[in-house]
Formats: sequence, structure tokens, C-alpha cells
Amino acid sequence: MKKLALLFAILLIMTAFPSGVSWAAEKEQAADSPDLAPNSKSAILLERDTGTILYNKNQDEVLPPASMTKIMTMLLIMEELDRGNIKLEETIRISENAASMGGSQVFLEAGEEMSIQDLIKSIAIASGNDASVAMAERISGSEEAFVKRMNEKVTELGLKNTKFQNSSGLPAANHYSTAHDMAIIAKELLRYESVTKYTSIYEDYLRKGEKNEFWLVNTNKLVKFYPDVDGLKTGFTNEAKYCLTATAKKDNMRVIAVVMGADTTKKRNADVSKMLDYAFGHFDTKPLYQKGETITTLKLLKAEQQLIDIQASQSISMLLKKGESAENIQTETIIHDDIQLPIQKGTKVGELIIKKNNEVLSKTPLTVNEHIKSASYLTLFKRSVMQLTKNN
Repeated sequence: MKKLALLFAILLIMTAFPSGVSWAAEKEQAADSPDLAPNSKSAILLERDTGTILYNKNQDEVLPPASMTKIMTMLLIMEELDRGNIKLEETIRISENAASMGGSQVFLEAGEEMSIQDLIKSIAIASGNDASVAMAERISGSEEAFVKRMNEKVTELGLKNTKFQNSSGLPAANHYSTAHDMAIIAKELLRYESVTKYTSIYEDYLRKGEKNEFWLVNTNKLVKFYPDVDGLKTGFTNEAKYCLTATAKKDNMRVIAVVMGADTTKKRNADVSKMLDYAFGHFDTKPLYQKGETITTLKLLKAEQQLIDIQASQSISMLLKKGESAENIQTETIIHDDIQLPIQKGTKVGELIIKKNNEVLSKTPLTVNEHIKSASYLTLFKRSVMQLTKNN
């Protein structure tokens, strides 16, 4: 397989063409950057595709995330949808436990049946704690088991300052995160851009036309009052104060802004708006590859399907300051030499390395977008016969 890896390693020298950057090594903003979040205990501004930090304030300060916890809950839901383990039209019977959740809720009743799509709306729009627990129970059997998966995902993402005790963000001992970690979780969630179909809704209804019809109103008012904002999640408890992880997309650039510990919703929204203004006013994103676009093709002799498309796991771009040109960009594709069959959909099989003047800017995971099975004995026999025929 080492020869295969070398065979499919690609080095493209590109000039005057924007190149892709994603999952970038995080870069701190300049020391003289403005104070964009004067009202918040901590904050961060992140460009989504490249992972470049455009601004931060106490980004690693450990604080309660309140309902921003649901960003992780939604991430695990979107992963399950992507794998086909759950369907939007599936209905779930609400348990006594889920219906008993306090705090922000959509007043689900024990024994009531509701579609997964409506439960996602309830989480994304109205921050329903009851809906979050209902989805946790559907995916993992219990909220406790789901929380274990949440914390496993934290480890998978390499986050050092986050630990969850529940799926909703209700106050709990040893339940904490940081602005930085919330931004990274949001970045991962936004790989599934369809989530903004729900987080961008300002108002909707549950049980439309029924006696117990319930009006959903987005807790994130910037969805309505700041152009291009289409998510993600607010948070508030007496301890956490007012928090918000927001995302907005303008032209080709999507950014994530997180603030924690503001005294009022007005101050929270002002800080986020100021960060978004700064991002869109000073930077541009130049796209190279779209999520799911084929980067190269791999030939696996022992796979049922020999030619495998290797795809970008997320959109790949280059971040530039306004007016800056893209030159001396190199793109290198590396395929792992230890690929084992079968390969599950979404498995990382390589990476795309972006360099500028030989400095590594980013490393983007490359994946397969379908399940790759080992070749059957019959298939291997046929290939052997064909090879013998060619050799003779």
C-alpha cells in the first residue's frame, strides 16, 4: 500500500488561484486587533472553512455553556441522520423523563408522538430541553448514554476544556466549556449545513392546527435582525449569564462568533454583531473545493469496487485579507498506506495539505462517502483470471 500512497500523492503548484484551507492550525489575531467583545467574559471569532481565529478574548476561560450545550446535541443528531440511523419523518414516543424537563421547553407530554424533524425544530428554534432529552433517548437509549457519546465526541475533536453532564445545558456540577471549544463544536456541526434550515427559522409551530398548537420563536433574535445570520444557539442561566454561538454566511465566507457571560441579551447581541461586522469588513474567503467534491481516486485491488472516489470532508477555502491576492500556493494530497477493508462511510483515508511558500496552512481530512466492502472470493477469482489473460 505504500506504493499506492506514493502513486496517488499529488503536488499541484498553483499561482494566482485561490486554494483550499480547512481544519487549519488556529491562528491568533494580531496583537493590535480591536476589542470586539467588551461586554462579554470570553469570546472568539472563527472563520469556518479554515479554522482561522480572527479575534479572541479569554477564549480558554472555563465557563458554564448553558443551552449552547445543544450544539453538541444537534451535532450527534446530524451525524445519525447522515448515517441513516434515524429519519426526519420517524416519530418518537415521548417518555415521562423527557416530558419532565424544566427550563426552556416546548411542553411535550408523556406518551405523545412527535416526528424527529419537529423535535429538531424544537431544539434549534425554542431550545427545548424536553426535546433534547427525547432525542438523546432515541439515539442512545438513555440521556446518560447519550452524554457519554457527547464527551467521547469532545475527545475526538481534541477539546481539552469541555465536559458535559446532560444534553440540554441545565445547570449541573462539572458541566463546562469555553468559547474556543464551543466554536470548534459549532464548526463541526456546520459540516452538515442542512442544520441551518432549522436554526435560521425565526418562528414556526408545533402541532399546527391542533388544540395544543405551540408557537416556536427563535431565542436567537439575530436570525431576524442581523442579515446573513442563520444560527446557531443561545444560552442563559443565572450562573452562565447570556451566551450565544452565532454563525453567518456572506458571499463565500462563513464565520462563527461565540460570546459567553454577557449581562444582558442586548450586550450579548451587540458583541456578536460587532465581531461579524469585523469579519465581513476585513476578510474574504476564496473557495477551492466543495464538501463532497472528489479530490482524487484510489484503486484498491481487494475492494469489491476497485476505483474509490476520495472526497473533501468539508468545504476547503483560503482566507485572505481584503485586497490580498493568492500566490505561491501548493496543494498536496496524501493517501494513508494502512487502509483496511471494509471502510465505513465517512472514514478518513488521507488528507489534503495546503501550503504557502512551503509553510503548512492546513490539513483537511479526505474521506470516502460510501461503504467500501471487501471483494468476494468470486470477484477476486474473476480479477485473477482477467489478469492472467492479459499477461498471456
